[in-house]
Amino acid sequence: MMKVDFQSIKNVGKNPKGLYVTWIANWLIKPFTMYVLASFFLYIVFKNFITPDLAKQYLAGAVLLGSAPCTAMVFVWSALTKGDPAYTVVQVATNDLIILVAFVPIVKFLLGVSNVSVPWDTLILSVILFVVIPLAGGILTRLLVTKRKGLEYFEKQFLPKFYNATTLGLLLTLILLFAFQGEVFLNNPLHIVLIAVPLTIQTFIIFFISYLPCKWLKLPHNIAAPAGMIGASNFFELSVAVAIALFGTTSPAALATTVGVLTEVPIMLILVKIANNTKHWFPKETI
Repeated sequence: MMKVDFQSIKNVGKNPKGLYVTWIANWLIKPFTMYVLASFFLYIVFKNFITPDLAKQYLAGAVLLGSAPCTAMVFVWSALTKGDPAYTVVQVATNDLIILVAFVPIVKFLLGVSNVSVPWDTLILSVILFVVIPLAGGILTRLLVTKRKGLEYFEKQFLPKFYNATTLGLLLTLILLFAFQGEVFLNNPLHIVLIAVPLTIQTFIIFFISYLPCKWLKLPHNIAAPAGMIGASNFFELSVAVAIALFGTTSPAALATTVGVLTEVPIMLILVKIANNTKHWFPKETI
């Protein structure tokens, strides 16, 4: 788990280019490229293997994944690429704030274009449960602990207590997801592969859409790598939760989001390898 010097977060604003790249890739490009890619493969390339109704449900799951950039696992990918901890925190924190206002209308619009009707209240409730409450809880906890014990205690003693709990929580989430979808996976192995194709292509495309502009902007590698990782990975907890709330636990849409979880880790490890092998593309200076 990354250890962050909260004082250094204040310096991130001195070079916000990496933030701009993250915001543009995640919110103005990623949801729409996901929609286009998933539509192309599910409705055209794989039309002989998937019925139109299934394609619509799988597309809905892909849209949910594409509209929710990562807010947790990206810290792991950033650490593996020796990313700037403070800059990564700000990139993720601002993503959390943008999710509050952008996730619901983007999903509503793209699902509407896909002829999938979804209620506003379910989407809003999902954001409140999985983004607003955890974010508010984190802010409140930091304020209370630092007020009583001081910032040094919070950084060096309080936060380390939760490093293992965070890892266990992510593993438990994965176990529950695959437990719910286990039978579907066994009954539809071909569909798993077909869903994975556009998701995999999308992951690589968005990584390079974020990563290469950082090279052109002459940003250091420890900012460029996390910028690419945030867009490439997904907030799968939110995506799966919304899919289950809207379509049901064993629905094709929920299956598509679960396939996203299945494919993300190996693909992200490949991207970590690519980022580490191209470190020489970037300036050596650390912001």
